[in-house]
Amino acid sequence: MPSLIDLRRRIRAVKNTQQITKAMKMVAASKLRRAQERITNARPYAAQMQRVLASVAARVDPSIHPLLTVREARLDGQTLVIVVTADKGLCGSFNTNVIKAGAAYIVESRQKSTLGLVGRKGRDFFARRGFAVLFEQIGIFQKLRYQDARAIAQTAIEAFVSGGVDRVVLVYNEFRSVVSQRVIVDQLLPIARAEVESPGTEAQIDYLYEPSPQEIFNELLPRYVEVQVYRALLESNAAFFAAQMTAMDTATKNSAEMIANLTLYMNKVRQAAITREIIEVVSGAEAL
Repeated sequence: MPSLIDLRRRIRAVKNTQQITKAMKMVAASKLRRAQERITNARPYAAQMQRVLASVAARVDPSIHPLLTVREARLDGQTLVIVVTADKGLCGSFNTNVIKAGAAYIVESRQKSTLGLVGRKGRDFFARRGFAVLFEQIGIFQKLRYQDARAIAQTAIEAFVSGGVDRVVLVYNEFRSVVSQRVIVDQLLPIARAEVESPGTEAQIDYLYEPSPQEIFNELLPRYVEVQVYRALLESNAAFFAAQMTAMDTATKNSAEMIANLTLYMNKVRQAAITREIIEVVSGAEAL
């Protein structure tokens, strides 16, 4: 049976931990509000850009730009899998779910894969297991900028256009609500025809292009890839703060329950000690 001093120390330690988890919950809630506003503002732009791209690309030959060209499966072909995790933990299963989804895709695809790792947690996991890594981006979520997404997108585009990889896949957490995040495995390159074609009578309408379609696609398609990567980073950032806030709220509640149980047990131990002392005093009095 532990002593009263040990129980008091343990209760004090749990209370200190509870203060930390409560503070982390408040910080995550504050950052979540800003991150949620950013992704809410970015989603309409990304969706509208996708619709514009679909309207224009549906009317041209897909071979007009390499980012639209679907390559045949090759034995020596490679897939670039960009896995977006967080730089920190204490966020429940946020990082674990993304890492599992990325690893599952690599196994199920049965092709050579090279990784683009965004976030320290994913880097630490895959680097220790000997996976081929094309690039790493660590610490960008401290102050997420569009330039970070542009650097990632340009690396992916260069690898795809040069023939180093035949496909680029993006794995990240999508922010749905404060208590719900969904892992997304999305093909980034080549741009799927389902995303660039507009079936129906509208697709029969043709336009006059100024400048030429080639110049339009040279400008539009890289920007489209950058926007999709930026949206994935914003989604992951908001989802991380939501997962961390939920995890810290659960930890705070669990610590309160633990404190109550330890306090009850400490009172029982103290009561038993007092009862034992009373019995010893009475027994000594009777002996006299």
